[in-house]
Amino acid sequence: MSAPPSPPSPPPPPSPPARRRTAFAEGVDRLRAAAVTEPGRLRIIGALLAVLVIAFGAVTAWQMNERTTAADDVLTRSQPLSSAAADIYRSLAEANTAASSGFLAGGQETEDSRTRYDHGIRAAAEGLVTAAANSEPKSPAAKTIAELNRLLPEYKGLVERARTYNRQGFPVGGAYLRYANEKMQKEMLPAAEDLYTKENQRLSADYGDAKPYPWAAIALGVVLLAALAWAQHRNYRRTNRVLNHGLVAATAASAVVLLWLVVGHGIARSNLTDSYEHGVRSLNALNEARIASLKARGNENLTLVSRGAETTRVDGRTYDSYDLAFGKNMDALGKALTEAGRFADDEAGERPVGTANGNMTEWKKRHTSAREQDENGNYQQALDLVIGGDGATVECFDGVDTALATALKHEKAEFEQAAGDGLDAMGYLPQGAGVLAALGAAGALIGIGRRLSEYR
Repeated sequence: MSAPPSPPSPPPPPSPPARRRTAFAEGVDRLRAAAVTEPGRLRIIGALLAVLVIAFGAVTAWQMNERTTAADDVLTRSQPLSSAAADIYRSLAEANTAASSGFLAGGQETEDSRTRYDHGIRAAAEGLVTAAANSEPKSPAAKTIAELNRLLPEYKGLVERARTYNRQGFPVGGAYLRYANEKMQKEMLPAAEDLYTKENQRLSADYGDAKPYPWAAIALGVVLLAALAWAQHRNYRRTNRVLNHGLVAATAASAVVLLWLVVGHGIARSNLTDSYEHGVRSLNALNEARIASLKARGNENLTLVSRGAETTRVDGRTYDSYDLAFGKNMDALGKALTEAGRFADDEAGERPVGTANGNMTEWKKRHTSAREQDENGNYQQALDLVIGGDGATVECFDGVDTALATALKHEKAEFEQAAGDGLDAMGYLPQGAGVLAALGAAGALIGIGRRLSEYR
């Protein structure tokens, strides 16, 4: 008996469906396939050139926009704020000096000293309002401004008490004035100096952002020009045609942007450097000189107000504290004037500095004479040599102050001219780079497109 037939074998399992390739992989394959043909290579070259041109324009616009913004901040924001902070310092010192001058006049305070005091207080208050409006909330500068706003009314109150007692002939008025001066010298002026330092740091930071070379844009521009030169040389080798109008246009546009970038920023950098060396540094030196002269004048007045009530021992010898401070202030004034003379780069800047130097020298001589009279017990003669008319030290102080005001006005104009020229040299460069880059990219695509049309 035959064996039963074996059951049929089961069909083989279906093979798994082919794994679907990603769009990226398919694109790579198409790119590889295209790269082996001349039209494909031309398309790749055209795309790369267009990307390079656009990237060059974008990086140039980005870097120059940053530098243009920083240069504009130097001219319109940080330097004016630095000057405003210096004005706050100077106004406070001026008010303090005027207060002591008015006190020396006794009950018949002169209108000039009262006007100077009021002007100094008002200018300081207005400067603090401006500084507060331009400071970041809760920043160190904002805290300093708030502290000065708190101290200013306290100082004014002390001065008014000193005046009231002085008009009534009470000696306690001198004590109040010395206390007001101490508050000014130990609390208010250091705070104002701190504000000035912070604003100068902001100014230096803006210069630091405006002056660096845009190396990324320059490097990309050089790479782009090399790529365009290679593309045109390749085109010449394959077609024996010297020029491709589209590629030539792209090269010209890119070269213009690169040249504009290098030359424009170079000129801007030079002008900004000049505005700093012969503008900002001159202004800083002149501000320091003016503040030193105001502090010297205030201490000279207080020497007569205190009448030896405040003394300091140095190397075993006793000195009047205010007269000792006067000497230090005059040393600072001389040093600042030397610096200002070194930074002045024309006759209009040198002349007022020289005038201030001459007045400072005469001031020292007259001050020495006044001190001799005071130490010999001739208080009225000493007072006349300080606040009197002809031959008094007040003439020298006014001469120094007027000359420094003239120099500051001139140097500020010099700064604005140089910084403005620097800003103008970069003007429209970001926008121009963008437009020329777009034209260059279009030229590259048109040039490659004409070559592609030969294969159709």
